[in-house]
Amino acid sequence: MPQIVHGKPVRISKRVQRITAPNQGAMTGPGTNSYIVGTEELALIDPGPCIESHIDAMLKATASRLKWILVTHTHRDHSPAALPIAQATGAKLVGNIIPNDGFQDETFQGATSLKNDELISNKEFSIRALLTPGHVSNHICYLVEEDKILITGDHMMQGSTVVIVPPAGSMKDYIDSLKRMQTYDVNYVAPGHGDLIEEPKREIMRLIDHRLKREKKVHNALTNAREATIDELVPVVYDDVDPALHKWAAMSLHAHLIKLEIEQSVAKNGKYWIIA
Repeated sequence: MPQIVHGKPVRISKRVQRITAPNQGAMTGPGTNSYIVGTEELALIDPGPCIESHIDAMLKATASRLKWILVTHTHRDHSPAALPIAQATGAKLVGNIIPNDGFQDETFQGATSLKNDELISNKEFSIRALLTPGHVSNHICYLVEEDKILITGDHMMQGSTVVIVPPAGSMKDYIDSLKRMQTYDVNYVAPGHGDLIEEPKREIMRLIDHRLKREKKVHNALTNAREATIDELVPVVYDDVDPALHKWAAMSLHAHLIKLEIEQSVAKNGKYWIIA
């Protein structure tokens, strides 16, 4: 399996190369992965953060052949490099835009939006857009059909689960999107953070199972507490997670509670949550 390196293209299939940005950290792992699809007329998926060395590496790798810049979503570690690369190359911006909830990249403007199963193609490749709301409502995964590689942004990451941030993020939508992904012919997942993921269907089932087990912990904790705030539930529900990450876990916990509220299992009473 290709190793994660920064600043240099790594070939992961006949048509796909990966360049990893030097923005490693607790929430980004080894860094944000940008993917170049094609050998002649190129598509760049998730240009990543606006870091000069990363932008230079992508411009060097794509030269004058770049036609499309696609984003999985507009969080600030995935799309800000799109604007300077588009200005340098004239490539077309593609991706869905939502109102800023405090986490969106406002420099990503004027893009062509996509519908589910819409194709971007040329004589060499077909890239299918899979609308996968959950992590955020405008999230899109991209299937390079000829190589059966699904580029998943923050919908699936190697080695960790993604944070779901309401109201733009939805746990119900996230699980529904994972289930729908199983209907596509995929051999490998190329995540936004981390290395290639093999056996995609098994990994998808593991993620669904993990989320549903966490949801059960939420329900059990609330049953035992009778009523509780999100801050009171976090250390109980995420007792297996580093407390330094609990502020992010609280967002996913909120998403679980909203899903359970939709399903009429819990209810909200002021700042408190209770069993319905």
